[in-house]
Amino acid sequence: MTDLSELGEFGLISRLASKVGIGRSVVKGIGDDCAVLDGDKYYTLITTDMLVSGDHFNRKWHTPEQIGKKSMVVNVSDIASMGGYPVWALVSMALPDDVDLEYIDSLFEGMIEISKKYDFYIIGGDTTHGDLLVINVVIIGEVEKENLCLRSDAKVGDMIAVTGDLGKSWAGLELLRSDKKGYTEFHLEPTCRLEEGRKLAPYVNAMIDVSDGLASEVLHICEESGVGAEIYEEKVPISKQTKEAGDTLDKDPLFWALSGGEDFELLFTFSKDDWKKIEKINPIVVGKIIKEGKYLLNGERKELKGGYDHFKI
Repeated sequence: MTDLSELGEFGLISRLASKVGIGRSVVKGIGDDCAVLDGDKYYTLITTDMLVSGDHFNRKWHTPEQIGKKSMVVNVSDIASMGGYPVWALVSMALPDDVDLEYIDSLFEGMIEISKKYDFYIIGGDTTHGDLLVINVVIIGEVEKENLCLRSDAKVGDMIAVTGDLGKSWAGLELLRSDKKGYTEFHLEPTCRLEEGRKLAPYVNAMIDVSDGLASEVLHICEESGVGAEIYEEKVPISKQTKEAGDTLDKDPLFWALSGGEDFELLFTFSKDDWKKIEKINPIVVGKIIKEGKYLLNGERKELKGGYDHFKI
């Protein structure tokens, strides 16, 4: 019997994907941040994420409003990575016995706040009882056909860039776990880059959101595009607060940036000829797309490894 820890999260996804076909009007199925369905003027984007108490949030330090906000933000980030915008959401929840009506009201208010911020509507869902608080959100969005961004369009010679600093969410988590003071705000209440995604979409080749760490997202783009990559270690953006957390906990903030996840920045590739078109977004170049091989460069070439995996922790 094969243990899930041997296969890993992405091995499991590939295994399951091999068992299903592609339905009518499907432009992109399993393998990207959203499924993409064909339409007349726009593509329809569909994404879903499940958040489980103890894995994706901790009720000891997350307020119900923060849990509700996060459940929406993680999905909006997927829509952003495809160059689109959210339109509707479906919310399903498993509710344990120790969750009262006031808690649920606060949870839902957090969801509504994010829906208003990003201009979409909650139109349905489901509720049931469970041993743990579990929230599953589906967001349906749209993108202009010419602006669709996939993981599979990276070109050899492209620059690789991100929209902001990395490792901040995992740094906050480690501080909370250790009962230490420091920069925990982003972990507790993450944001995403919807506006930047819309502005980048006409000019980038491949794009993905950073939900499982920089290394993981680069490897996803390489796999889907059939290319390699070089990442410059000294260019990986890590904030002063994240570095201070590393000092406090005696841990390497570069590991958080490469493998921590839940930063919800956008990682994208683009032709250097298009720099002028995107420079106002202040992209941070961290590497380039090459023909083959995945490397982290710091005086020497090391194999690029890492990325958060739910089944290998």
